[in-house]
Amino acid sequence: MATPIVRMHDIHKAFGPVKVLEGVDFELLAGEVHALMGENGAGKSTLMKILTGIYAPDAGTIEVDGKPVTINSPADAEKFGIAIIHQELNLIPALSIADNLFLGRELQRFGLLNRKAMAATAKEWLARVGMTKLDPDTLIERLSVGQQQMVEIARALGQNARVLIMDEPTAALTEHETNVLFKLIRELREQGTGIVYVSHRMEEIFALCDRISILRDGKFVGTRDVPGLAFDEVVKMMVGRTLDARFPSRTVAIGDVRLKVDHITGGMVKDVSFDLHSGEVLGVAGLLGAGRTELARLLFGLDKSESGKVTLDGVPVTPKTPTEAIRAGFGFVTEDRKAQGLVLDLSLRENVSLPRVPAHAGLVDRPAEKKQTRGLIDALKIRTRDMELDVRALSGGNQQKVVLAKWLALKPRVLILDEPTRGVDVGGKAEIYHIINQLAEQGVAILMISSELPEVLAMSDRILVMHEGHATALLDAHGATQEAVMTAATGGK
Repeated sequence: MATPIVRMHDIHKAFGPVKVLEGVDFELLAGEVHALMGENGAGKSTLMKILTGIYAPDAGTIEVDGKPVTINSPADAEKFGIAIIHQELNLIPALSIADNLFLGRELQRFGLLNRKAMAATAKEWLARVGMTKLDPDTLIERLSVGQQQMVEIARALGQNARVLIMDEPTAALTEHETNVLFKLIRELREQGTGIVYVSHRMEEIFALCDRISILRDGKFVGTRDVPGLAFDEVVKMMVGRTLDARFPSRTVAIGDVRLKVDHITGGMVKDVSFDLHSGEVLGVAGLLGAGRTELARLLFGLDKSESGKVTLDGVPVTPKTPTEAIRAGFGFVTEDRKAQGLVLDLSLRENVSLPRVPAHAGLVDRPAEKKQTRGLIDALKIRTRDMELDVRALSGGNQQKVVLAKWLALKPRVLILDEPTRGVDVGGKAEIYHIINQLAEQGVAILMISSELPEVLAMSDRILVMHEGHATALLDAHGATQEAVMTAATGGK
């Protein structure tokens, strides 16, 4: 077997009394795509932050090309050819593509910035990632998320990166951008680049990766070759048990019409009509930019509708603000949990109580608030050592459960879920699916927006498909296929 580009052995890391990594091994070969998997909180991000010099290990060794090295900073990692593309992209929006590509290593001539040379080199780097049409002078804020990601990769390759770490790279990409990214990853693999691929999307792992290494509760479980590997074995290694099913069966009795939307128009949403029954999960599918999130924002009073009518349990409602929507009986789990769903510097308890703090005689009823929060932590299996912990300290999947808990405390009649399992591991997804089913059993009407077609098909009773702001199809999920959904999502009949 060839010498690994990178080998990490017996890595330990603790933050105070909390052990995050205990004796973890990981290796990466040249020219392989190596998936790093595990539940949220398993230690994947911490391990990669140690490899890129953001954290120092408490114990253990790192080798590059078979020689022991010390990586104390991202600059050290760069010297060894190790680059990371974070899930939250690290570009400066107000600067140009070229300025971002050369940030901290600007080209100079006679003591001045050599913009001509920077622009010419930027074009070469962008061409390597298939972005020949991008002008290096374009501001980052004018690019799509997918284009920004390609700029990040171009920057890493410009650093002569031999090791490229990608953290949830497709979480916010369109299908076209994902295909472009996959093509680039395969080309980089052929050129000998080693790629660490961190993702919760099983379909991607099996389509793209050569090997999988799995962490569980901060410990190394094992490495497996992807060819011939069964989905169930990966799940068992990740969660320590087999899941009864990837998607739980749905046997909910659907009730009367709860939400009726007639010809709603506003922003990019054009003349959309549908009804949603109590106990029903109505999936909303469509490509990025189809108007799915914009529809949710109209219903929740975040954006103003220009025309149309909304009735809830037969009573006309047109929420002009989120406060009015909440009073009417709506809840909204936003797709951007960090920017819009949580206050990261507040505790778990405070976040859960945000929409409505339990009060008695005008004062906060702290015992009732703590009892409510404890019940939701148990019901949603939120992994935290303390409800007073800042929510930013939780893993992504547990943060998502806190957002859910916040709305469950309100007992909404209609719950809008926008990408409810984005960035959530396979075990956490299964738990969220069970919560969705339980809510439906309680008569909650659920509008579920998702970019993952298997999720939409398995968890919905019916599917509303959108394309360029219009509703192009309303399908019975039980007979629908991915092909039928994608046809409607691209404007076909």
